Amino acid sequence: MLSEKVYFPKELSWLSFNQRVLQEAADKSNPLIERIRFLGIYSSNLDEFYKVQFANLKKYVLIEQEQSQGSSNSKQLLRQVNQKVIQLELQFDQLYNELLLEMARNQIFLINERQLSSYQENWIKNYYKNNLRQYITPILLDSHTELIQFLKDDHAYLAVEIICETSISYALLELPTDNVSRFVLLPSEVSTKNKSIIFLDNILRYCLPEIFKVFFDALELNAYSININRDAEYELNTELDSLLELMSQGLKQRLTAQPVRFTYQKDMPRALFELLINKLRLTEQDAMPGGRYPNFKDLVKFPDLGIKNLMNKHVPNLVYNRFKQFRNSFAAIKDRDVLLYYPYYSFGHVLEIMRQASFDPAVTHIRMNIYRVAKDSRFIHAAINAANNGKKVTVVVELQARFDEEANIKWAKRLISSGIKVIYSQPKLKIHAKLFLIDRKENDEIVRYAHIGSGNFNERTARIYTDFSLLTADPAITDEVKKVFNFIENPFKPVSFNYLLVSPQNTRLRFHEFIEREIANAKAGKSAGIYLKLNAITDTEMIDALYRASCAGVKIRMIVRGTCVLVPQIPHLSENIFVTSIVDQYLEHARVYIFENDGKKDTYISSADWMPRNLDNRIEVGVKIFDPILRSTIHDIFNIQCNDNVKARIIDKDNTNNYVLRGNKKKIRAQHAIYDYLKQLETIV
Repeated sequence: MLSEKVYFPKELSWLSFNQRVLQEAADKSNPLIERIRFLGIYSSNLDEFYKVQFANLKKYVLIEQEQSQGSSNSKQLLRQVNQKVIQLELQFDQLYNELLLEMARNQIFLINERQLSSYQENWIKNYYKNNLRQYITPILLDSHTELIQFLKDDHAYLAVEIICETSISYALLELPTDNVSRFVLLPSEVSTKNKSIIFLDNILRYCLPEIFKVFFDALELNAYSININRDAEYELNTELDSLLELMSQGLKQRLTAQPVRFTYQKDMPRALFELLINKLRLTEQDAMPGGRYPNFKDLVKFPDLGIKNLMNKHVPNLVYNRFKQFRNSFAAIKDRDVLLYYPYYSFGHVLEIMRQASFDPAVTHIRMNIYRVAKDSRFIHAAINAANNGKKVTVVVELQARFDEEANIKWAKRLISSGIKVIYSQPKLKIHAKLFLIDRKENDEIVRYAHIGSGNFNERTARIYTDFSLLTADPAITDEVKKVFNFIENPFKPVSFNYLLVSPQNTRLRFHEFIEREIANAKAGKSAGIYLKLNAITDTEMIDALYRASCAGVKIRMIVRGTCVLVPQIPHLSENIFVTSIVDQYLEHARVYIFENDGKKDTYISSADWMPRNLDNRIEVGVKIFDPILRSTIHDIFNIQCNDNVKARIIDKDNTNNYVLRGNKKKIRAQHAIYDYLKQLETIV
């Protein structure tokens, strides 16, 4: 075994994942509009990267400078990250231009304000007056403007140069994408199959004279795109958090006050550029030149235009037929555990359980936790209806859910006003578990029904994220789920779990026990293996344990969607570890752990990735699957994913993202094959 462990920098590994998203935009087997939307996903991902990982990396650089360290590993890594981003952005620009040409071949034209017909010009003037003007309030830039205070994170702006006869002024226009679409389909004065779409940005560029004529006699008006990403401030790892506590207050302000990325249109006048970076307290090195459009994340919402062959074929959700055989959902779950896998199965099954619970006379108490929910969540409305029906309802609301804090605060207020008991997480102990527990009085006894899953109670994301849900009435499990809710309410009270993996209580310890058992079995000549499906693996302690297992001869097969700090296939260290990543139509989000256990295959689903935050700083829950039929289903799904030779990429020491070679084998696209597999299962229920 190598004396020095090998880890891949997590920031570069994450950027490699986002490169896989770009590969989907480049994949000509994907429908055109889906490829455009992958560009939007890439852009949205990159924004989040800057707000979290890049922001933390910059903190490390400043801390190392403050401590006057001779060599700066963080500074070197920052250079590598910047180089990788530049490489990816060049690929993005090339793909964007290619897709513009492909759209034109399909009679779809993205036009700008200089390409409008007279008919379209008049239409846009009316569109501005009727749909946009109410949202447009220019911010004039002068010596008193505190730009850093009000410039919104992740919003697109136009910086406007107002040239008058004797002076030049500057203003900002925010694109009102919270109120209107970024993409506007223009009408045509003649009957044609051509479809013309204009960016909202370009409508505002065209309407600049209308916007500013009320106060300015401008000879010339020019607009240039800008946007910023701010430090999200959450999810600092423990080491960095501790370092910050030791730093001066002045340094902490420097670390958090500034934007972490400023993107500007590269042909912006020098005077305007200098004004903006000075007001944002940035250096020229902190600014990133870009094109005419400041933010491409809205490409995720690119309109479908009603052209079917340019979109993924709609596939109906599967119905879990066993529910039809029983009077209500509780009877079905009590008869046998239920395993749902979204988005193949409908999330409507879980919503129906909550709907039934809200008015079931036998239900006495509903407990649930929410992390991210849909904008108009039917799940939460069911909880409110249950309270209206006189049932006791307890909801754990995670106020630290990054980017959902404001929405969750609003939901908490709504729940409290409905008479529901609301519990909040403790500082620095985020609740990421996906649980609900329903108490039901049956024959003078309380029978409990539990949900343990890998995904949020969110009907919107359940259409695009792959996640498992276990529904069970097994007292061994439901009693421990109740203990989890008690632990959430009293996190300092001693508690133990036998059947659940609960972070930060026992998950890390149990993983070590499982891995050491596989090592012992391999050395004893018994069947040994570890099979993991994760979103990310960054915990070096767990990676070291997997390296030890590999050196002992344990075969380890992993599917990791995103960041993978573990480096596979290194001789005498990780040669028994093989890792692939699947990026496809659905976002792979489920977490599965399978340990061979000499052929008995202990199988778990969970909300936790193998990251320090998931193992030590969050409340996460995993559950062992006892039902042999459900266990077999999970194994079959995992095997299908392991055999993907269409959308699977190999994770190697260089993060080259090479596709798995198919050779002469039958084409297997896991997400399609899993749908067919589950559909077949429903015919034999």
